[in-house]
Amino acid sequence: MKHSRGPLCSIDVGDRTVETEDIDDVLESYVGGRALGTKLAHERIPFDVDPLGADNRLFFATGPLQHSTMSFTGRTSATTVSPLTDGLLSSNAGGFVSRNFTGTGYSAVEITGASDDLVVVHVTDDGVEFEAVPDLEGATVPETCEYLEDEHDLGPEHTAVIGPAGENEVRFASVMTSEERAFGRGGLGAVLGSKNVKAITFDGDSTREVEIPAVQMEIHGEAAQADHPMKAQGTTSVAEYANMVEALSSYYFEDLSFEGIDGISGDRVEEKKYKKGTCSSCAFACKLPTRDEESGLETEGPEFETLMAFGSNSGVDDIVDVMQSNKLCDVYGLDTISTGDTIAAYLKSEDEFGNVDLIHDLVEQIAHREGVGDTLAEGVDRIHDDLGVENWSVKGMEFAAHDGRTLNGQGLAFATSNRGADHMYAEFYPYEYPLVGEEDAFQKEGLEGKPPKLVELENLNAVKDSAIFCKFSRDFLTEERIETLLDADYDDLLALGGEVVAMERHFNNQRGFDRGDDRLPYELPDFEQGLEEYYAERGWNDDGTVPDTKVGGGSAAPADD
Repeated sequence: MKHSRGPLCSIDVGDRTVETEDIDDVLESYVGGRALGTKLAHERIPFDVDPLGADNRLFFATGPLQHSTMSFTGRTSATTVSPLTDGLLSSNAGGFVSRNFTGTGYSAVEITGASDDLVVVHVTDDGVEFEAVPDLEGATVPETCEYLEDEHDLGPEHTAVIGPAGENEVRFASVMTSEERAFGRGGLGAVLGSKNVKAITFDGDSTREVEIPAVQMEIHGEAAQADHPMKAQGTTSVAEYANMVEALSSYYFEDLSFEGIDGISGDRVEEKKYKKGTCSSCAFACKLPTRDEESGLETEGPEFETLMAFGSNSGVDDIVDVMQSNKLCDVYGLDTISTGDTIAAYLKSEDEFGNVDLIHDLVEQIAHREGVGDTLAEGVDRIHDDLGVENWSVKGMEFAAHDGRTLNGQGLAFATSNRGADHMYAEFYPYEYPLVGEEDAFQKEGLEGKPPKLVELENLNAVKDSAIFCKFSRDFLTEERIETLLDADYDDLLALGGEVVAMERHFNNQRGFDRGDDRLPYELPDFEQGLEEYYAERGWNDDGTVPDTKVGGGSAAPADD
């Protein structure tokens, strides 16, 4: 099986110590990326850890495909215990940092401890340096990137940075890379903020050799030549269609379609796009550098999830207003989905849908924990009672788009996801959109026949997140190509993906998660039966817990031992 190469670099930012450890035996079984991060976290993070405490650990990792120049491989994975969900969570980001990460020669970098002073951690193939940066306190993401480029000649493609939101431990703060790409969901920025780490940089020329089969060039060529709507509109190409079939959450989830969709559609985004945008080594180029000529506003995006959260769900029908919300989140280091949904909850409580000035003010208040922003920075799950609104979250995570009340398989996927209400954990929704999904059997109401497919998709995405493949490679990566690229049997890879999902669930079970957390704020036909079928398919207990025999290894001793 193909896997990443290189040791683990463990960095304690409190003690200012650095250790390297040979983990070849782990890599041989767990490939890299999310699988590697999950395995290391399961073994090294105390089950009872405080997500914002010094004993929490944050693992960055690439996979074997980051040692290639193939399209769809410009990504990096990060794993930690989330301050938003309180469970083990992995996130991955695109951009250009992955190749600079592999250049350090490490397969994974672990950040633990907590610094007394605000620091930047510089990771290179020559070692690790700690730089005190008191003058960067409160700096935005662009300001921090400018400092690192001016003082160290390290552009944004070398960096993982937090903004004020991370420093202020906003529970859905992002870690930003390449300035405008995000480790978005779950509050990884708050974890770095709790450790007083403003940024981590990666640089070097010691990429380990991983031989990647020649099929990578076929995939790269097809990505370059493909006539695909995402090349023009990114994920927003689905916006009008989702609205038409009533799968577009609107007005804090009160409605399933939005009458103002024309003002925030993929066509409007395409009109603002002024150049191509891509990730490292990728010829697919689906990113969205956008500019409003009248105001001079430039940002990257918004993607479809941001259109939902800051557009339809907030009652906003002007693409420039959504672009501004997107820009502010990138500048301050915030997840656009959780931020937009949390603001939408507040708008509902105040009957202020569509109040754009208020929305933009709230983004800044959340990032700085000022005024009502201090409350909103806790996320919907913790504040919905105070606002007098429904709790539109799963396991503490706010909902992504592709509404499960219409796409019922995706609804079940939101419930079972170890990350919470995130659409990318399983990606069931493409199979349920009429005339879009590949299998007509899934384009129907209800959950009949869907739990086994959900298990397959969750397992496959765990493999993709470990390799690491971009999820938008789905039209190009056949089972045969995945087998060839990773030099492994497809069923064996799916089994590995299942082990990753089980390790995540097992870790969370030790923190009190069970069937009661696999819940939705709405009813689905035969939901309990579907949930039972899902557990049975995985070989888990009826209460949603994982038998110890399903996972290997264990966790570090509890923090108070």
